[in-house]
Amino acid sequence: MIDEADPYVRVRGAREHNLRNVDVGVPRDALVVFTGVSGSGKSSLAFGTIYAEAQRRYLESVAPYARRLIQQVGAPVVDEISGLPPAVALQQSRGAPSSRSTVGTVTTLSNSLRMLFSRAGSYPDGAERLDSDAFSPNTAAGACPECSGLGRVHLVTEDTLVPDPSLSIRDGAIAAWPGAWYGKNLRDILVELGHDIDRPWRDLPQEQRDWILFTDEQPEVTVHPVRGPGQVQRDYQGRYTGARAYVLHTLANSKSPTMRQRVLRFVQTSTCPVCSGSRLRPESLAVTFAGKDIAELAGLPLTSLVETLREAAQTAASAGSRESTDVAVRIAADLVARIEVLTGLGLGYLSLDRTTPTLSPGELQRLRIATQLRSGLFGVVYVLDEPSAGLHPADAEPLLDVLDRLRAAGNSLFVIEHDMALARRADWLVDVGPHAGERGGRVLYSGPVAGLAEVEESVTRRFLFDRERPVDRTRRQPTGHLRLHGIDRHNLRDVDVHLPLGVFTAVTGVSGSGKSTLVSQVLTDVVTEWLGTPKTDEPADDEADDDATDVPATDVRAEGLEAVDRLVRVDQKAIGRTPRSNLATYTGLFDAVRKVFAETEEARARGYTAGRFSFNVAEGRCPTCQGEGFVTVELLFLPGTYSPCPTCSGARYDPETLEVTYRGKNIAEVLDLTVEGAAEFLAELPAVANSLRVLQEVGLGYLRLGQPATELSGGEAQRVKLASELQRARRGHTLYVLDEPTTGLHPADVELLMRQLHQLVDAGNTVVVVEHDMDVVAGADWVIDLGPGAGDHGGRIVAVGTPEQVATVAESQTARFLVSRLPAS
Repeated sequence: MIDEADPYVRVRGAREHNLRNVDVGVPRDALVVFTGVSGSGKSSLAFGTIYAEAQRRYLESVAPYARRLIQQVGAPVVDEISGLPPAVALQQSRGAPSSRSTVGTVTTLSNSLRMLFSRAGSYPDGAERLDSDAFSPNTAAGACPECSGLGRVHLVTEDTLVPDPSLSIRDGAIAAWPGAWYGKNLRDILVELGHDIDRPWRDLPQEQRDWILFTDEQPEVTVHPVRGPGQVQRDYQGRYTGARAYVLHTLANSKSPTMRQRVLRFVQTSTCPVCSGSRLRPESLAVTFAGKDIAELAGLPLTSLVETLREAAQTAASAGSRESTDVAVRIAADLVARIEVLTGLGLGYLSLDRTTPTLSPGELQRLRIATQLRSGLFGVVYVLDEPSAGLHPADAEPLLDVLDRLRAAGNSLFVIEHDMALARRADWLVDVGPHAGERGGRVLYSGPVAGLAEVEESVTRRFLFDRERPVDRTRRQPTGHLRLHGIDRHNLRDVDVHLPLGVFTAVTGVSGSGKSTLVSQVLTDVVTEWLGTPKTDEPADDEADDDATDVPATDVRAEGLEAVDRLVRVDQKAIGRTPRSNLATYTGLFDAVRKVFAETEEARARGYTAGRFSFNVAEGRCPTCQGEGFVTVELLFLPGTYSPCPTCSGARYDPETLEVTYRGKNIAEVLDLTVEGAAEFLAELPAVANSLRVLQEVGLGYLRLGQPATELSGGEAQRVKLASELQRARRGHTLYVLDEPTTGLHPADVELLMRQLHQLVDAGNTVVVVEHDMDVVAGADWVIDLGPGAGDHGGRIVAVGTPEQVATVAESQTARFLVSRLPAS
């Protein structure tokens, strides 16, 4: 119940995650900002406690059968929450959605556009009216039959499958075939089928070559393996698979990104010849509105689309009052109103067909905020997760206006935020800390913003109130240059870039100006191709790479590549996809921990090896949960949920393994230590101590060694990757590339991260960051500013030089925010 006389949401005894029996009251109908260092407990309070309880109460009113269709966050560990209205959560999206998901599907604008074409489109003479599903590439009624609605086709040719026809099949002519036993099996089957696998490929008859590569037949024969001295190999039944069939089957069915990346080398990916990339059937594309088919309208920037629809609606309104005219006016007017919300949030450069894997988490969250703004709800608590994350300061300004409008409409805004500009605009501030993990979890202050100035224990305080200009320092001088000429990708049009080496370079510009295209795509592609090594990371999912391979790096002319010996990309993708991957396994320190347990007297007496202490090996893990630490509980009419394993209580290991201890702790207890605690406990192990020291230096001392990778935020995953890189031995000149490394970090954590990155440069390497944090940009040696706007209004280099030089360029949108962070001249 909400007591109208008490205008506060009051929390009593919150103990979620690291919260220490927290009591706090925050006002309704206000902008409340939760601050604190990363891992302090802000999210545990705002999302894990307040929002979780609001959702739990709502679900109590929902029919049990319907509850299982709703994603639930679980009941929070809290004594009482009073004065809590219904809540809506708008969180950052960490994963990479399917490439079939677009701006149009996320905002549901595509539904309205399809209805517009179905009901008010111009059809060819004699054509029947199509249902709205016929205008969606994600339905059987609308998808192009040639490419299944993907817009691209994979072509497999003899040239792609057999790059060197001078080789024989035995020597590996069919490069697309797998290695090891399976490849030998296919060769042995060909021998049994009567083919000569020792002749050069080019000398085989064309008919034989075509059958070997392209047949869809799968003949089964008895294989008589060639036996070497001392080998015993029995005959077996083998089934043949053509090379093309193997490649296409792997692409369609493999869950391994590595396998998919391997076979992609043997296909030519091109635009679908039937739909020309529009993804739709010809009969759907024959319908037009305002003289354009639906694919053409969906491909327009939102700023252009809204003008086209507005003009079409006005024209239709003056044409008469037929049913189709009335429908066109109403649907177009609704689309215009909804799109204007997006353009007001600075997203006018996006198009409805832009796939969501190519969007930043900040862009996705702004799309969701825009949808809520049009919902017309009031009396609701909106819980937002860092809405300014990934935004240039110029883009953050319209976002703040939208938040003000949501509040003015009678809603409460509870915002987790690291941007001090937004925190200063809050009506109420809740500062959690003072530090992270076990050293945090307390509410240091709850009240009007100005009051935090009196809280000496707060780490946030100096960043919120101390706005003195940073200390000047000498800029490093380049040791050389990497020059890229003729860049033509996305909105970059014939751009030339001179990138200094041996310095710290910040690439800036508003969202959508082309920064990530330049750095994370073009630069890394060119250097990767030069070095001849695969990229240092894998796609976040099997479909995320569909939009990353559209333009070959060879289109760009490059000079100065010989100065780069190594490329390291440090991004915010997850370090693992399952709870089995954790901090200890990813950094490699778990190997040393398992080894030291295997060397204890008790382990040696029992004959236990290091493998016994891995929860991924059957001999030592709990047999009930298979080393997961939890089991899935299926509930009738309710969603399945996770529960600690009833056998091992979450320890992951069997009782016998847990009986072995090192310095009084078993292996599960060591995994439960924080990095900070483990650094003291494992100080005698040099290899482990070094890893733990680096993790502390990048601000991750609060994480547990066994913390599942799936629980880490994008910023935490990025710092884990950086720590893993920092502990490696240096070799040659390394180019480090980071895309928005400060996203999701408190200013105090940013200072720690920047210290590490500048040390890399001091050691003779090059660091390039895409960045919006003006303090980071002010501390860079060199700045490349793109813009001046987004989309078609960006894609140019507006300013280049030292931070002081860029701050004087009038056309640069970065300049006015950068100048305030530089020392007074």
